[in-house]
Amino acid sequence: MRDDYLEEAQKKITDPMILINVVSRRAKQLKSGYKPLIESLERLSAEDMALREIMEGKITYQLDESEEESYI
Repeated sequence: MRDDYLEEAQKKITDPMILINVVSRRAKQLKSGYKPLIESLERLSAEDMALREIMEGKITYQLDESEEESYI
């Protein structure tokens, strides 16, 4: 993972655990054939592509109420 992408993505999703989950889920989707939501001139890993999508606001998240309770 590129450090500069990670730092920028952390500005959008500040909770590290949530960021890890979002990147992981999106990377799995990309590896299984989902199309990227952004275009890139460079060849990126699925994880870096997920981070770029987060940076550019193409991916967001919403906590499920039952999951919120389990964090408390």
